[in-house]
Amino acid sequence: MRRTAIRAAALLTAATLVPLTAGCGGEASAGDGDTVTVTVGYQSRTINTVTAGTLLRSLGYFEEELRARGERDGVTYKVKWQDYATGAPITAQMTAGKIDIGSMGDFPLLINAARGKQLNRPTRLVSVTGYNLRGGLNTVVTAPGSDLDSLEDLRGKKVSTSVGSAADGTLVRALQRAGIDPEKDIRKLNQQPAVGASALQAGSADALSQFVAWPGLLAFQGRAKALYDGAELNLPTFHGVTVREEFAKRRPAVLEDFLRAQGRATDYLHEHPVASSESVAKATGLPAEVVHLYNGAQGIATFDTTVKPALVAALKKDVPVLRSAKLVGDVDVDAFVDEQYVKRVYGSAYAKAQAAGPPAARGGEVWLKGKDTTSAFATPTEVLRYAAAHPGQVRAAYVPDASTGTLWFADRAVWVSEGAALRPYVTASAARADVATHPGARIVPYATALDRARVS
Repeated sequence: MRRTAIRAAALLTAATLVPLTAGCGGEASAGDGDTVTVTVGYQSRTINTVTAGTLLRSLGYFEEELRARGERDGVTYKVKWQDYATGAPITAQMTAGKIDIGSMGDFPLLINAARGKQLNRPTRLVSVTGYNLRGGLNTVVTAPGSDLDSLEDLRGKKVSTSVGSAADGTLVRALQRAGIDPEKDIRKLNQQPAVGASALQAGSADALSQFVAWPGLLAFQGRAKALYDGAELNLPTFHGVTVREEFAKRRPAVLEDFLRAQGRATDYLHEHPVASSESVAKATGLPAEVVHLYNGAQGIATFDTTVKPALVAALKKDVPVLRSAKLVGDVDVDAFVDEQYVKRVYGSAYAKAQAAGPPAARGGEVWLKGKDTTSAFATPTEVLRYAAAHPGQVRAAYVPDASTGTLWFADRAVWVSEGAALRPYVTASAARADVATHPGARIVPYATALDRARVS
């Protein structure tokens, strides 16, 4: 969403919408006649929701939009932010009428839809935050010294995940493709991400399947290595914004203010990627280098508030996975998706924005210490060459997987050398597959890849 489109739509909305009175709010949007409080549930450390949560909150854009509306309506609007580790408690609070607007991943969104219908508290998906068309936001990792080298090695092993999450969906699908029964052939541990990370480190879990930003964080800290790149599934995964239907109907203008503010936060992230990563890092305690891996200019996630047909189609494919796990019954995805509010915010620019895809793939970037910008490169070899020319100065270097395009830390990637060519992979199994089909190619350590790039 570009800022000009947002502002034009804002003027149109302000001119045409009839102001709502303070007395028409739902349970969560409490009001005393002159003051209305809008409650927003978000996941600060699930950093692909930052444009509807962490970053949006720090920028204050929603409060700005509501302040302007309040001046027109004669009402004081307040925002109450509630932070959670996963989407499940947000859904619980929404169906209890205690949260108006929430953000979560695709599998939790379906559970949100199912619970809302079951409890006669319907919710609606109204926008998207971050997405990856191949599924690269979810990763299965193991301990750094683990002997596990592929999904096939997980038979009989203990695998931690958060059941009902997008990462759980990735695990189930990946195992099924590998001919492994996710219910019988592994021991699944249903754990919160932080608990699972601790279990992996303690050795009480053999592997961990989690969503952004946990795999990147553990890899960055040297506490894990990637076993399976979710992008190998080549199925879209995303995070989105859901709203209580009652709230949306009673306060459509306030919901549109939220979506307008989300669009502004999305613009800010695109225009100030490093500053955004630093801001989210400060708010969450995550390393900025990890945030940037996912949310940076070449990050694993693409941020766009439009609801794309490919994402809706993927959501429909997710329903059978959750149904087989007895987490939902039938979910009417078409009824759950409601684009009318974000369409009104965009105006005539919506169709073009919805049709736009992720930016063209590039070869990686390097973030030097003390710099508030990064340097982009056309190829991973150029990334290595630049990093080698700046010893001790590299804060983070990122390269895309040669097969899936998933961005990864250059010093955590598995490198394949073939003559002058250097190809990075997120997982060792992908690198071995490359070597098996390229006579003369071999896997080399990161230090060797640096040396070869320096002289190439």
